[in-house]
Amino acid sequence: MCGRFTYTFTPKDVEKYYKVDINKADFKPNYNVAPTQKVPVIINENNKLVLETLQWGLIPHWSKDRKIAYKMINARSESVSEKPSFSKAFLTQRCLILADGFFEWKKTPVKIPYYIKLKDRQIFSFAGIYDEWKSPEKEIIKTCSIITVPANKFMQEIHDRMPCILPKDKEKIYLDNRQHTDIIKKLLKPIDSDEMTSYKVSDTVNSPRNNSIECIKVLS
Repeated sequence: MCGRFTYTFTPKDVEKYYKVDINKADFKPNYNVAPTQKVPVIINENNKLVLETLQWGLIPHWSKDRKIAYKMINARSESVSEKPSFSKAFLTQRCLILADGFFEWKKTPVKIPYYIKLKDRQIFSFAGIYDEWKSPEKEIIKTCSIITVPANKFMQEIHDRMPCILPKDKEKIYLDNRQHTDIIKKLLKPIDSDEMTSYKVSDTVNSPRNNSIECIKVLS
């Protein structure tokens, strides 16, 4: 499960880090990304990596109701290539959903929010899929979903699942539609526990209305 995350970088940071066309993408740091908000995403557009902002919460192209997005923020790695909602997108519309941390709530009598990051990467990518949906008003909306995997040893202390974080050297392979899906599926696994770190944060993050640096401050 991945229900909230952060990106506190800018389009220029992404341009420098990924050497991509920022495609006039415009976004400001978000300390508490919630479903249906816009998120920074890298897609393969005619063999060229391009940065865009897509709505988080996939709306399959065949859907009649945009509210389905709230149920489609995550896609399980075990079934992403088979479920009708995700299979077409997984085949040809994979993307990198950019982040620098994510939140998870430890299941105790009182849920405790944790902020999880990578030790050595200021920007990293979740394996994602995207689709285009045409509204009744003929508006084209691009949406995306984060692929999740079983938790590694580090995350098992907090939750039983986690977003699929791609190794830096596997990101371009993941976006390459020339690769056989069997190769892509092998990339859908938990990142090494040794690369991760976390700390408790306040319940400020519990409300999606809160979007400030307070969401990621260490709980004293």
